[in-house]
Amino acid sequence: MKKKILIRIGSLRHGGAEKVLVTFLKNLPEDKCEIDLLLNLYSGKYLPEVPNWINVLYLNKGEMITTNRLQDIPVKAFRVIYQKMLKMFPSLLYQFILKGKKYDIEFAAIHGFRDEILNSPLKSSKKLIWIHNDLKKTELYHYTDDEIRKFFGFDKIMVISEKIQQDFEILARTEKEKNKIVRIYNPLDTEEILKKSELENQTSKPETQNPQPTFVSVGTVFPQKGFDRLLRVHKRLFEEGFKHRIQILGDGYDFENIKKLQKDLGVSETSTLFGFTDNPYPFIKNADIYILSSRYEGFPTVLFEAITLKKKIIATDVSGVREMLADGKLGLIVENSEDGIYEGMKKALKNPDRFQQYEEHLKDYEMPFNLENSVNSIIKILDEL
Repeated sequence: MKKKILIRIGSLRHGGAEKVLVTFLKNLPEDKCEIDLLLNLYSGKYLPEVPNWINVLYLNKGEMITTNRLQDIPVKAFRVIYQKMLKMFPSLLYQFILKGKKYDIEFAAIHGFRDEILNSPLKSSKKLIWIHNDLKKTELYHYTDDEIRKFFGFDKIMVISEKIQQDFEILARTEKEKNKIVRIYNPLDTEEILKKSELENQTSKPETQNPQPTFVSVGTVFPQKGFDRLLRVHKRLFEEGFKHRIQILGDGYDFENIKKLQKDLGVSETSTLFGFTDNPYPFIKNADIYILSSRYEGFPTVLFEAITLKKKIIATDVSGVREMLADGKLGLIVENSEDGIYEGMKKALKNPDRFQQYEEHLKDYEMPFNLENSVNSIIKILDEL
């Protein structure tokens, strides 16, 4: 008999966790289970990719509101109040939106749905959570050890990197709790990445006149990604005579602030904010170096994409980076600071030959994990719960 599974996530916007969830669902055999995917907001670029056999439910419909414009405030306020009410009184959600359905497994696809799943009125369901972020490092969350301990209320805790696994294992008080933690590499489709990287468009093509070294960075535009640090370092290096270009691909609530910073720093001519793009891979392929300027991560999916495209990489020393870059064998790992980013980029501009070693290692490098293995590992967890 098919297992009945409820999966919860905020929306299917352009984020790493959303992407890996949809990749997993696309590669999940239809005959394995019956899935209800409950979104807080029915929106996001990955919505059309959800397989037809999955039942998509939602609390609110429409685009994400990232501004505080007067006309948006009533809708924004309604959404917040409605979601809070359903969180406080979960029986209403299960009765009216989920129509009293009984689930075998309830699955929080991101850590932010911890309480919603743990407070479910379905006491007999198995509870599963997927942790994509280093919860000890995040400016947004500030998770204390006591807060992290609450995750042990789940039957299984899926983590995406060695660092997150270690953080949870340190806090486990019994062998039983330790056994709840399982590391699963993010399911990502390398063939799709390679195929999409060949789809050129005008904006992704490298400059033919006066070409300068180009650094590219991709991600949702909010403080975690450190695009502000990247632009300040860009200006500093430019003033020192190091000619280069910066490309940032992505959208998010901090986009206007980053745009303003770009203008205030006077680097609008030498850096480009492309906003959201469906296909960042030609940009990554054509750039000289991929740069990860993040303040914190869980397991930066985008580095996996840059490695697949055999790019030179500079990355701040955040969770998952040492694991992905084989302790610095596949790319330059720099101190997680503005100065660290500055030193790394300066090395690349001053001595580009130094990066040859990384290219050599990348040439024959094969990922220690693949899409099929990751999907099968998750299926095995669902089967055993």
